[in-house]
Amino acid sequence: MSIPQKSRQYILPAGRKEGYKNLTITEVEVPKLKANDVLVKVHAASLQYRDLSIANEFYGPGLNGREIVPGSDMSGEVIAVGQDVTDWKAGDRVCANFSPAHLSGDPTPATMDAALGAVALGVLTEYRSFPSESLVRIPAHFSYQQASTLPCAALTAYNALNGRGNPIKAGDTVLILGTGGVSIWALQFAVTSGATVIATSSSDEKLKIAEKLGAKHLINYRNTPDWEEEVLKITNGVGVDHVVEVGGQGTMYKSIKSVRFGGGVYVIGVLTHGDLPPDIFRLILDRAAEVRGILIGSVSQFKDMLRLIEANPEKTTPVIDKVFAFEDGVAAFAHLESQKHVGKVVIQVSKD
Repeated sequence: MSIPQKSRQYILPAGRKEGYKNLTITEVEVPKLKANDVLVKVHAASLQYRDLSIANEFYGPGLNGREIVPGSDMSGEVIAVGQDVTDWKAGDRVCANFSPAHLSGDPTPATMDAALGAVALGVLTEYRSFPSESLVRIPAHFSYQQASTLPCAALTAYNALNGRGNPIKAGDTVLILGTGGVSIWALQFAVTSGATVIATSSSDEKLKIAEKLGAKHLINYRNTPDWEEEVLKITNGVGVDHVVEVGGQGTMYKSIKSVRFGGGVYVIGVLTHGDLPPDIFRLILDRAAEVRGILIGSVSQFKDMLRLIEANPEKTTPVIDKVFAFEDGVAAFAHLESQKHVGKVVIQVSKD
């Protein structure tokens, strides 16, 4: 395959007044490869809430007013390698890690500054180069669309449940909030690990999907606003071992009340707002709860996660809500914003 000279990519212009509605496609030169780089044809990209936050300029003041190439989660095909690259060849199917600089260990300011789709160029582009060590091999049974869900949603869920301190084990009980990308992957990893899952949603239809994926207990939080009491009832007053907390201020207090003594609450999202009760820190202390913020994961964790997926293909098939054409990026962001989706929203960048 010849190396292309041009690449179409999405741009969020500086000074955008309508957020993601100002997304435009432009054509740019494909840069020359550095010695340790790998040029990848991007086949698919999945969206996450961070992409929406950045586009609408409520992710962080450091990104406001900047031109941005959005997107952090991709899958694609190697088409060329730099002269020092020995572990990849043309035709290999790969994903890039959310932060190409985060190879192992804990995140650092440097690894987070290198995260794709913010200060660093994102992946909503037809061609992009990556450092060779930042890539992982796609499971053979995954399509490009399915693999694009791995870098953020899947790895965040894996890190939450298998990170340091209190890794999941068979017989544990896991509470997941909602049915977005991270929550669905957490459900699947929990079921694969032999845990019992309690799922919450405001939609009975979404809860039916969670049940099909293996959730044993279902709570509609519109019908049961004091859902933390229902969680305690289900667990005979003990509480769950793990809470995958994607809600933020509006759900944090209830999540801590739902966890067992010494259990883990893994803070991932800030989808809801509200005032935290003044006794929340006393509650954390009294329950000896481990409250841990999750910043995606490293390349090393990514590879560990892929081994789990490949060993359990029937239980870890990615859930994709809808796939949009590359030219329909604005519509894809709008669908994500609607929160009507279950699982992931994917953009088909190039044909498989």
